[in-house]
Amino acid sequence: MPGASLLTDSLGNPVTLDDATSLAALNDFVEGFISCEARVANILRVAATDHSPLVQACCAALHMFAESGTAVLNASPYIQRALAGLGASRGITQREQGFVAAVAAWVDGDIPQAIRLHEQQARDFPRDLASLKLGQYHMFNVGNSPGMLRLALSALPAAADVPYLHGMAAFAWEQCHLLEQAEAAARRALDLCHKEPWAQHALAHVMLTQGRLTEGLAFMRQVSPTWTALNSFMVTHNWWHLAVFALELGQHEEVLRLYDQQVWGVVKDYSQDQIGAVSLLARLELAGVDVVERWQDVADHLALRLDDHVLPFLDMQYLYGLARAGRPQAQTLMQNIEAFAHGQATPADSDSKRVWQQVCIPASRGLLAHADGDYSRAVQELGSALPRLMEIGGSHAQRDLFEQIHLDALVRSGQWVGAQHLVQQRLRGQPESTRLQRQARQVYTALGIAPEAVSR
Repeated sequence: MPGASLLTDSLGNPVTLDDATSLAALNDFVEGFISCEARVANILRVAATDHSPLVQACCAALHMFAESGTAVLNASPYIQRALAGLGASRGITQREQGFVAAVAAWVDGDIPQAIRLHEQQARDFPRDLASLKLGQYHMFNVGNSPGMLRLALSALPAAADVPYLHGMAAFAWEQCHLLEQAEAAARRALDLCHKEPWAQHALAHVMLTQGRLTEGLAFMRQVSPTWTALNSFMVTHNWWHLAVFALELGQHEEVLRLYDQQVWGVVKDYSQDQIGAVSLLARLELAGVDVVERWQDVADHLALRLDDHVLPFLDMQYLYGLARAGRPQAQTLMQNIEAFAHGQATPADSDSKRVWQQVCIPASRGLLAHADGDYSRAVQELGSALPRLMEIGGSHAQRDLFEQIHLDALVRSGQWVGAQHLVQQRLRGQPESTRLQRQARQVYTALGIAPEAVSR
């Protein structure tokens, strides 16, 4: 194409640009995306001057990551320009064509096709790590952790020099419950780059799952000075993990401080920051902590999410946050979730439709019932959804909130036998947890069993 420049990005992938000076912004997108840094947004600065398909597709992806009801509308002009560029025989590479097609499928709502294209990219162009991470994002959101691992492993022979790939592999290993492999991959990433927040995050998951609470808190505190120049999700989410360790260890005042200073308030209108706030406030309440009026500020932002329906994992937490704040919009959102779940019709949405109908609706009803104090119904509705909860997306640690709410509902409804079955399993996995110790004492006392009789 006239005036086009064939260059190479920082990972060695050929790129075709209208303007060679756009390469710095493109590298910021690639490197910023895989390292979770805020500079990923620099690609928007060249969107008006460089209409090359790759640049426009990256801008479209960035808008889609807003995870809002307007994301598709905002992304559409960019992906349309990218597709028009493909049709104009611009001579871009096969890798770039594949990336554009994958982002276009995402904007079109065809997540299965997007995943197929990202898997093909990983096989054909294993150093296209932006595509790989985007493929992992989609697989994460549909609960396909083996697919996340398969993607990372396919790229390792060609990109083992990139620390962020080991971080991607670490999180995939962890989500597959292969914790030893996850820790090894995370530590390999950190050996290559001490400031690798995704690997730090993966290691926090491993330590939480293995009940290494004191060690996990110390590790996250030790690496927290490296959480600079990150996007709001990554910085607030790593502080969220640190706060979860502190909460399980009974450091309630510290967790409230972390919530106020680190977890909530970075980008209050971003979906991931909002659900981090909802999750931490809910966990604090489940641990018996009064969060005072903190729900109200979060709910002001959640009230704008009533028609989003981007992911069931997000809607469920918006719903619970609104309900805990006593907002009538919680009922509106519940109605909207049900209408959306039964209204999806396109073939590409068939799997998603089943998840919304069969998992999200009962789980949402259970969450609303818990927030409203109808604990028996919460047990029934959440109990029916929990076996398939991984299909809504989110990590094990994030979805654990819903299991904690289910257990709390068992306790509050006096279903002591079921509560004992769950709390004892959890306490064996996390013997340092003061929250679980307190809950177990309550359960055993109600069952007429002296708590000291079952303590080690």
